[in-house]
Amino acid sequence: MLAAFLLATFAAAGIGGYATAESVNTWYPTLIKPSWNPPAWIFGPVWTVLYILMSVAAWRVWLHRDHPATNRALALFFVQLSLNALWSVLFFGLQNPSLALIDVIILWTLLFAIWRRFRAIDSIAGWLWLPYLLWVSFATVLNAAIVWLNR
Repeated sequence: MLAAFLLATFAAAGIGGYATAESVNTWYPTLIKPSWNPPAWIFGPVWTVLYILMSVAAWRVWLHRDHPATNRALALFFVQLSLNALWSVLFFGLQNPSLALIDVIILWTLLFAIWRRFRAIDSIAGWLWLPYLLWVSFATVLNAAIVWLNR
């Protein structure tokens, strides 16, 4: 099952990567970004680690499939994967940071709800989920700053 969670997670990453590939080198450099925007090289390694952590967290929750909240928590996990991939499509594919901001706010809200559920089912899963929640918190602020600076 861990392999299945990794496969699903990296499939969402692949969709996001496909949507990002061209615009990250053409359109994205033309945007005004805040001074605290991370260098481009950091995003790949950070997302790779986050995708692994979120997959392991989901797998750990799945191990508690006798828990009454597991099915709901894992359903939300798959919904968030869709919103995660959609963000890249909106931001880079459609080159629409404003729509991407709406998506990432919804995504962050869902990630927070998942973190609470995962933590209640398996405390280690909750800890594994936390870096993703924190990174998306940062990404939400960065997305908002880009919208503001490029209005």
